[in-house]
Amino acid sequence: GGGAAAAGGPGWRLPGRVLELVFSYLELRELRSCALVCKLWHRVLHGDENSEVWRSLAARCLAEEALRTDILCNVPTYKGKVRALHHAFSTNDCSRNVYIKKNGFTLHRNPIAQSTDGARTKIGFSEGRHAWEVWWEGPLGTVAVIGIATKRAAMQCQGYVALLGSDDQSWGWNLVDNNLLHNGEVNGSFPQCNNAPKYQIGERIRVILDMEDKTLAFERGYEFLGVAFRGLPKVCLYPAVSAVYGNTEVTLVYLGKPLDG
Repeated sequence: GGGAAAAGGPGWRLPGRVLELVFSYLELRELRSCALVCKLWHRVLHGDENSEVWRSLAARCLAEEALRTDILCNVPTYKGKVRALHHAFSTNDCSRNVYIKKNGFTLHRNPIAQSTDGARTKIGFSEGRHAWEVWWEGPLGTVAVIGIATKRAAMQCQGYVALLGSDDQSWGWNLVDNNLLHNGEVNGSFPQCNNAPKYQIGERIRVILDMEDKTLAFERGYEFLGVAFRGLPKVCLYPAVSAVYGNTEVTLVYLGKPLDG
């Protein structure tokens, strides 16, 4: 039991393969505690992101659809896929006119007239560098905004407006007219090149939040489009979207640290 392990007993010296088997029955919260026990346990848990531990946890907590389709195709490891779910849209922190589909990653906006509806993810960031992908799977309508928001930003309002970026609590890029929005104002067009191609349905946009540099940047495909916002405040910022079109769907997948080091 715990006493034996604490006393440096046999619990410490179980072979990695046995530990892995035991760990594969635990939930994420319990695994977090186990990772703190000792270096060996930490190594067994985090050394291989595709180990049986993460594989079986993914099979238990991720919807079959998420594992079977290409939603998570840019998240190479099972540990990464589990982490992505924990960073997905919150079912409790969104407009009442949207719901999160069974796959866990896709927002569906119900056809409600004269309403703009948004959603935030479950986890926000006040430090570090983070990347996630967002793509629209239905019509954009007149306003389709991706970006970031504080916990205080509204996620629903009257009319068809750029909700994300409508006050000082959120920053957004409207994919329909390529405008950057913050504090209710247009902060210029983006990307800053002549005749920038319009967003095409299904294109994955990579969003890169750097809380060290306090910047928000975007990539399309694997092309870096540039920094969209600078001087972000040192507060907790959440990936967010806002939509106006009935039955449109938006998917958001957390990728982890940006790959550019």
